[in-house]
Amino acid sequence: MLIGIFLILIHWLFVFLLAPLFVGLVVKVKAFFAGKKGPSVFQPYFDLVKLSRKQCIYSQTTSWVFRAAPVVALASVFVVSLEIPLGILKAPLQFSGDILLLAYLLALSRFFMIASALDTGLSLEGAGASREAFFSCLSELALFMNFITLACLTQSISLSEMIGVNILIPWNLDPVLLLVVASFFIVLLAENCRIPVDDPDTHLELTMIHEVMILDHSGVDLAYMHYASAVKLFLFSGILVMILIIPFQTGNPVKDMLIFLTGMLGLAVLVGVIESSMARLRLNRVRNLLLIAFALAFFGFVITIWRG
Repeated sequence: MLIGIFLILIHWLFVFLLAPLFVGLVVKVKAFFAGKKGPSVFQPYFDLVKLSRKQCIYSQTTSWVFRAAPVVALASVFVVSLEIPLGILKAPLQFSGDILLLAYLLALSRFFMIASALDTGLSLEGAGASREAFFSCLSELALFMNFITLACLTQSISLSEMIGVNILIPWNLDPVLLLVVASFFIVLLAENCRIPVDDPDTHLELTMIHEVMILDHSGVDLAYMHYASAVKLFLFSGILVMILIIPFQTGNPVKDMLIFLTGMLGLAVLVGVIESSMARLRLNRVRNLLLIAFALAFFGFVITIWRG
């Protein structure tokens, strides 16, 4: 039991210490392409500390749902992080079907965020909640389709085996895995409200999705929201990198961990480059992008079944 608790603590420390740094790297890359010096990569840590020192302010029209949403969001990603292997760190919580727990914990977090936005009674936050609910339906279809394809490749419904070395075909630019990687990358951008689906830096009322839902949160609650968002981005990136580094694993713990961290660094740069080189899509075109993600994963599933 003590060993299990120790492994959980190590896993949490790794995730929750590096997640804000990942966001800081993305912001730094965006500043570089804009020709600016930009904030330090450690700025997200400073922002979280600053917010944690401020008092929360609640509207008289809100209920317990509004106050519970930040805690549920952070607690959900706490548990989800235990199901995802990261580099040489194995998932402390793994069992057959754990992928369903992961998906529904993320859905629970989203439900409370949408409910808290509606709880304020503001039409602006209600519009953001409506967009989040609609786009999440499409992104979850693509997410589950990716998981189904990986389950067929690994003959397992445990996430640790689905994104590990149990894939039954060699990487070698296999079309199925290429389709899964492309589809999951789109899902990563959509689930974490990054460009081209949403712009985390904008405060234009007509285009906001995630940011508009947390406008009324303040103080520690807002810090929880930002922290949960950073951890979610880090975990989705970790899943994608674990799939990509399969052919590069050597069996040496130090080398494998360096390969994983290099992959995370490269993915942070890629996200920053995408956000610097293109604008967000119009809302009526976001659904087309998510349907493309589903189609890519579905074609990968068809190829897998065709191979037998």
